[in-house]
Amino acid sequence: MRPQWFNNAGLPGAAQGSGFATTSRRGFLKAGAAATGGLVLGFMLPSGGRLARAAEAKPVVYAPNAFLRVAPDNTVTVIVNRLEFGQGVHTSLPMVIADELDADWAQVRAELAPAADVYKDPAFGMQITGGSGTIAHSFTQYREVGARARAMLVAAAAEQWKVQPAQCRTAKGVVYGPAGQKATYGALADAAMKQPVPDTVTLKQAKQFRYIGKPVKRLDARAKSSGRQQFGLDFKPEGGKLAVAVVAHPPVFGAKVAKFDAAKARAIRGVLEVVEIPVDRGGRGVAVIAEGYWPAKQGRDALGIEWDTGAVGKLDSAAQLAEFTELSKTQGAVARKADTAAGSAAKTISAVYEFPYLAHAPMEPINCTVDLKEDSCTLWVGSQFQTGDQAAAAKTAGLKPEQVTLHTMMAGGGFGRRAVPTSDFVVEAVNIAKAYKAAGRSGPVKMIWSREDDIRGGYYRPSHVHRADLKLDAQGRIVAWDHVIVGQSIAAGTPFENFMIKNGVDSTMVEGMGEPYDVPMNLSAHIAKANVPVLWWRSVGSTHTAFVMETLIDEAAHAAGVDPVAYRKKLIDKKHVRHHAALDLAVAKSGYGRKTLPKGHAWGVAVHESFNTVVAYVVEASMGKDGTPKLHKAVAGVHCNLAVNPLSIAAQVEGAALMALGTTLPGARITLKDGVVEQQNFGDYTVARMNDMPQVEVHIVPSEDPPTGLGEPGLPPLAPAFANALFKLTGKRLRKLPFDLASS
Repeated sequence: MRPQWFNNAGLPGAAQGSGFATTSRRGFLKAGAAATGGLVLGFMLPSGGRLARAAEAKPVVYAPNAFLRVAPDNTVTVIVNRLEFGQGVHTSLPMVIADELDADWAQVRAELAPAADVYKDPAFGMQITGGSGTIAHSFTQYREVGARARAMLVAAAAEQWKVQPAQCRTAKGVVYGPAGQKATYGALADAAMKQPVPDTVTLKQAKQFRYIGKPVKRLDARAKSSGRQQFGLDFKPEGGKLAVAVVAHPPVFGAKVAKFDAAKARAIRGVLEVVEIPVDRGGRGVAVIAEGYWPAKQGRDALGIEWDTGAVGKLDSAAQLAEFTELSKTQGAVARKADTAAGSAAKTISAVYEFPYLAHAPMEPINCTVDLKEDSCTLWVGSQFQTGDQAAAAKTAGLKPEQVTLHTMMAGGGFGRRAVPTSDFVVEAVNIAKAYKAAGRSGPVKMIWSREDDIRGGYYRPSHVHRADLKLDAQGRIVAWDHVIVGQSIAAGTPFENFMIKNGVDSTMVEGMGEPYDVPMNLSAHIAKANVPVLWWRSVGSTHTAFVMETLIDEAAHAAGVDPVAYRKKLIDKKHVRHHAALDLAVAKSGYGRKTLPKGHAWGVAVHESFNTVVAYVVEASMGKDGTPKLHKAVAGVHCNLAVNPLSIAAQVEGAALMALGTTLPGARITLKDGVVEQQNFGDYTVARMNDMPQVEVHIVPSEDPPTGLGEPGLPPLAPAFANALFKLTGKRLRKLPFDLASS
């Protein structure tokens, strides 16, 4: 969800390039036993990360909140400091603790952590889920929690048995003594709480792992597949009393309400209140609060709102494209400069690429439940950004952050939409609760966005235009590459602006350009402004930069008369061993260059690194008789260092491949006319469906190095690999997403 630079933030006390805080930068606190008794361990980071400091946050003293509970009944509950919204952290983080703890996996449970300082990401200094950072940043953190808990359990047993801890061993939730003694973790939990937390622990070697690196089925799979899992949209408080609110948002971002008919809405049975509220970007909207979703929606439909759009910009997508294209003919703010060879070139490549706005469109639309009282506020929300959302809710409610309790709910997807610097939907929900309370009402209110609300009024992946001019010498080597990118900035106007925008360049616009190829690239960028809210979208800048890089490299290989795999391997510096390994694995497993494809089928290749993980695809595609492209198979070579749960990795790559495929399909675009988003639902905004899904094989390069993330890196190289295969079939170079074969 976040830009790649986060993973190499250079945090004090963090291993460069790893995102891990070192042991000397951590302290472990022992929290009080739970009401049922047992061992509870907490984790403390002494100072905020770069992100917190960049936002001028004050140093935080972390409270002793629990990461691990070992109960008398032998169950081990791991508190997951992230949002689970399909990526599998509800299983992978418990696996990490369970391995070092020597727990019995059958006894392991998981809970999502509320918003609290103790659950902040060790590298970022805030509680957030995104940037493929969960495993990358919390792997060592959770291992050390497990190892310390195990040491305390062993110490408790050794004290009871009058032996040395070194004489004891552990296995599957039991401590064994030298004379045949044994005690379960549950039986030892209370005594273990009285033991000091060890200053240092020795972590297992990879060969000792029992769960890490093995395919482990998800802890939440049964609940989700049976419909028993409670998501934010399902939440009902104890007692069941709950009002539901829907909001009429302005059709143009930032517009105001001119007038509306509250009486007609109130005439709908079940409608409780009709209130005008502030909404995102300085706009105004009308919230209808009712006894359920349907009367609230009916009430909204009856409002007859007239809007005042006179003071806000009204973007037209066609005009914006023309503006961006013209701007791309000039140099922007310099992001990268290289010495290029003088003189004429044997061959040249000139290309202009177009990328539209994209909606996040998670399967569970935006929702947030708020219970606002005089001196407290409680939220139930699927938040990727607990720290920011808690602070924004507090500010909106006129409270202190410690007066706001944020319960993290399971979420049905997000792709960045649930981590918004403005906390737009959380602020909106609290404003509804304020208006509800001001009307003399009490009790929780659940705000629900419909699918149409989300697609027409949410944040979007920015639109972009790229212009590239390449020169090749007689040997097919790239001797000059001039490149200009035009688009909106994700960071501008946010707390992240000061360190994400340098010298006029938003790092998210240019990430993924150049590397790992040894090419002399002059890269610049124009930051354009538009009255459209933009946000990171799964894999951020790599959603467009990977497509440009990998199709142009393929085109250069064709111009040079060299096999595209061989051309890439020659251009990728030997120091990029992970790129070579991922590409070699995908090639070997696909049969590329050895296997004979069916008539009318062709190979396509692409490789890209994002969020410190390298993914290479070798795909097989064809063209249907009706001229429709078809992706039959995608073989992925993945280098994410140590693979914590291969099942989760495969699932993430499969899901990312399908999402990437969706960006190539007709209708996969958000367009605006007179400032109004033209798409409303999945009928006119295309997402990939089950019948689009190709066969996907995921192969992982073996490694024992600290793991990197996998939520996003599977997406960027899929579309360019598909496009490269289609070139072989049609002779057309695709310069747009979604694909437009007619104009290519």
